[in-house]
Amino acid sequence: MNTFNRILAALAFAALSLSPAAFAGKPVNINAASASELADSLDGIGDAKAQAIVAYRTTHGAFKSADALVEVKGIGLKTVEKNAAFIKLGAVAPAVAPAVAAK
Repeated sequence: MNTFNRILAALAFAALSLSPAAFAGKPVNINAASASELADSLDGIGDAKAQAIVAYRTTHGAFKSADALVEVKGIGLKTVEKNAAFIKLGAVAPAVAPAVAAK
């Protein structure tokens, strides 16, 4: 195999081994999304970090900026910068009131 073919083979292998999810996130409201929505939407945020975001939000209230995510243990500025286009700051989702039994 000549050098040109080796380079082509290496490029083809690299292109096929990369998942499209590694390149893009999806817009998500960090003040209302569930942990699974956060993990599915933000690059570099798995289940554990997504759960940490929800726990932080529950304890400290809504995020006032995307940069405030760095206050969550395990999330750094590079992760926030990588996802800046996808992080939305909407209203906090209203709590679901428990059903009241009719008397």
